[in-house]
Amino acid sequence: MTAAQIVTPTDEEVATQPIRIALVGNPNCGKTAMFNALTGARQKVANYAGVTVERKEGRLTTEGGHTAIVLDLPGTYSLRARSPDEVVTRDAVLGRLEGETTPDVIVCVADATNLRLVLRLALELKAVGRPVVLALNMIDIAERQGRDIDIEGLASDLGVPVLTTVATRRRGVEALASAAIAAASAHATAPSTVTGWTEPSASELRRLHLAAERIFKKRVHEARRPDTLTGRIDDVLLHPVAGIAILLIVLFAMFQAVFVVAKPFMDLITAAVTALSAGAAVILPDGLLKSLICDGVIAGVGSVLVFLPQIMILFLFIILLEDVGYMARAAFLLDRVMGFAGLHGRAFIPLLSSFACAIPGVMSARVIDNRRDRLTTIMAAPLMTCSARIAVYTLIISAFIPDKRIFGFVNLQGLVFFSLYAAGMIGALLVAWVMRRLIWRSASEPFLMELPAYKRPEFVVVMRSVAQRGQIFLTRAGTTILFMMVLIWFVCQLPGPPPGATEPAINYSFAGMIGRAVQPFLAPIGFSWQMSVALIPGLAAREVAIGALGAIYAVSGGESGGHPLLAANLAHHWSMASALAFLAWYVFAPQCASTLAVVKRETGSWIWPAIMFGYMFALAYAAAFVVYRIAVSVGMG
Repeated sequence: MTAAQIVTPTDEEVATQPIRIALVGNPNCGKTAMFNALTGARQKVANYAGVTVERKEGRLTTEGGHTAIVLDLPGTYSLRARSPDEVVTRDAVLGRLEGETTPDVIVCVADATNLRLVLRLALELKAVGRPVVLALNMIDIAERQGRDIDIEGLASDLGVPVLTTVATRRRGVEALASAAIAAASAHATAPSTVTGWTEPSASELRRLHLAAERIFKKRVHEARRPDTLTGRIDDVLLHPVAGIAILLIVLFAMFQAVFVVAKPFMDLITAAVTALSAGAAVILPDGLLKSLICDGVIAGVGSVLVFLPQIMILFLFIILLEDVGYMARAAFLLDRVMGFAGLHGRAFIPLLSSFACAIPGVMSARVIDNRRDRLTTIMAAPLMTCSARIAVYTLIISAFIPDKRIFGFVNLQGLVFFSLYAAGMIGALLVAWVMRRLIWRSASEPFLMELPAYKRPEFVVVMRSVAQRGQIFLTRAGTTILFMMVLIWFVCQLPGPPPGATEPAINYSFAGMIGRAVQPFLAPIGFSWQMSVALIPGLAAREVAIGALGAIYAVSGGESGGHPLLAANLAHHWSMASALAFLAWYVFAPQCASTLAVVKRETGSWIWPAIMFGYMFALAYAAAFVVYRIAVSVGMG
């Protein structure tokens, strides 16, 4: 059996139209792993019409030739929706979404080690009137813990088929697909049982909760072999002092690895870019085309592409920690810190997601129920250091910070890198504190969450996720960055020097004109006109600033060929004070246009993106000004 071929009954009653299967479940139940097991690579990701909630859809094909469409819905605890994610799940189940039809069958995915809450959700789903199949996922962990679940009795009490699965190992997935399609087929030929029941009222929820409690006590028994190892680990990892210290060590090790482990791979990419540039220079005749290819495309895109290993290593750490179950513990540990700053405990996941990119960070704030808490998180999330800043940080650090070890084992460049991340985190907490104290003075809601059991990450799943992130970066490099590099090359070349010009040609270009027009405003923070020009395309994507610098110095007469030569150019032309100010600027630099557009869609107004751009610009200017003046005062100018 392959990921795209599931063995299912070839009953002639199966409808010729694709059967729509909706996956619904609590957060952290393994629903997405189930979606991946069912659909494999046959997936597409988009947004629901009118909202920015992610829509994941995949297909599976039966051996009988029938097709099923699988929809992975956001996690929820109830159809009585509170957050935007839960609203989408409720509306999808009830067939209310624009352009969406009601699912033919609902697969309720449950964590077999924690059934108490999901049984009520299963009863809510059944009350809608659509066929429901309950999948007890992660049954291997429940069995290992000695949990006694009466499967047949549970199915009888709920009135729905109940199957056991281990999605990460594809155990039981075939039977689940068969049961789901069979249930949909039977429902299609039976009299309509759609009840018209919508969002449950508070009294209905209480009634269903009591019914679920009775079923749970009757059919689910506590583990005979409780997971004492998890308890012992949590005694250490959740300790108010030791737990925080361990979390800081984990984060510190992650950022050290981003510099140390990635270096050999970065060197390989640099060598490839240099060889490509040299080969192009030999083949192409002198002229504008040669300059465009070597100085614009190869020097510009190559200077960004070299940071791919660092980005993938960062994602590898984040995905591993999430799959193991440590991220939920980190959220628990930081709840008190974030609560002091006025952030909801659930804000940890959006803030952590922003380490990769602010866009998914802003979008994942939908898990927060309260609108004020959600807006506070959205406004603070972009200050977390996204992967696009890695290119800027690495270039400036490698050019100006010595590659040496302190205390015998700490890489100085990695330490500076970690400090920049820490500055972003502190900035995010301060912004949240100001917003909650000056704008919204209401107290944050208490943070309640379930701690998932520790799980062994599946190597194939982890590497697939890392590869997807790398593909996204490469696609970005091949579209947005490539387009911006060509555009920057043109503004660096045109209109060309007048007859008898004695200065470098770039000084007479549009880039030189723009840079000199902007530079007086940025002179107090130590920025040259080349630095000023790089900030402008950086508004499209932060990493483009590095490509812009690569193109500018290549066109100016410096050698093109990648990261080391660009770093050498910067070290020759910039002072230490200017370099430190540039780093300070990018800790708080205004968001890229894509993030601002997502903030507008999430908030429904251009007011919040305008506020975000304004306050981040002010913070960036102030930070660069302070750092530059201090550096000059101590003789780094």
